[in-house]
Amino acid sequence: MSDKTVIEVSGDNPYSVVIGRALLGEVPAALAKSVSKVLIVHPVGLSPSAELLRETLVEAGYEAILAGVPDSEDAKRVEVAAFCWGVMGQADFTRTDAVIGFGGGSTTDLAGFVAATWLRGVKLIQVPTTLLGMVDAAIGGKTGINTAEGKNLVGVFHAPSAVIIDLDTLQSLARNEILAGFGEVVKYGFIADERILELIEADVAVATDPTSEVFQEIIERSVAIKARVVGEDFKESGLREILNYGHTLGHAIEHAERYKWRHGAAISIGMVFVAELARLAGRLNDAAVDRHRSVLNLLGLPTTYPAAKWGQLQETMQRDKKTRAGTLRFVVLDDIAKPTIMTAPAIELLHAAFQEIVEG
Repeated sequence: MSDKTVIEVSGDNPYSVVIGRALLGEVPAALAKSVSKVLIVHPVGLSPSAELLRETLVEAGYEAILAGVPDSEDAKRVEVAAFCWGVMGQADFTRTDAVIGFGGGSTTDLAGFVAATWLRGVKLIQVPTTLLGMVDAAIGGKTGINTAEGKNLVGVFHAPSAVIIDLDTLQSLARNEILAGFGEVVKYGFIADERILELIEADVAVATDPTSEVFQEIIERSVAIKARVVGEDFKESGLREILNYGHTLGHAIEHAERYKWRHGAAISIGMVFVAELARLAGRLNDAAVDRHRSVLNLLGLPTTYPAAKWGQLQETMQRDKKTRAGTLRFVVLDDIAKPTIMTAPAIELLHAAFQEIVEG
């Protein structure tokens, strides 16, 4: 067993996030003795790895069933959730049984939603296998599926019992997937921990190498921020809103692109947009805005978007789950690591900020 870091998430239902290497063998230990059946929700592309996890659970005495689902956002549909419910119903899953989310952020979102809604809630273990899942989606208990009208509009808060982050699962991930996941990592740097930005700026190749110690430090720093914030504000009534930095426009871009874009790429543009919004409002200085572009460019992430999409993006943002009574709310910065909320910015100001990120 490798060295590991354990980060505790506090709150009404506390749990541990375990970070290290060669950790998949620890999954059975995270299940309670009362558990008999386990549903492993996984993308079809991870079927061989999911089968190995199933065998590990069977050897530990559990009845483990695989539920292969589509990759990425295609998994986050009510039809896919219904498929999982059907598997659980046919296997007579009870309230003392469990669901494991094994895959990227979309998979862990779906698995969490399935666990939260089956018999009004069963045990959930998250085993994220992408960078995005590790630093964001698998931690915090926000679960959800998409509708034709927008992203994550149907969901429920349901805390996992444990999150197991095995960094070795990233070694087979395509490099563009790693870099896309850094969209969320950079977010943590801007809202809470400038050291993350400094590590990326110092040597982007080392910072994005899943085998490096610097990479592990960045993951641990990101997880620690997410754990602290969700521990203080589980249901997003205050502090947790800062985790949505760049997400209002980012989610609208994902919707406009019919969820074919990677989440981190859309959030990258969203962060530059709100940085420009804060600058135009007189809150954020030019150097901090320029730093957004420079860090994201180092990672090869996009920072511009077509002008013709503004009307569609504006309409989608009005339906964003962070909107209150039709009033748009944006997380912005007063400085690096000083996030705040901007409520009801004038449409002229929003349009002016968007012009700053228009392609060309």
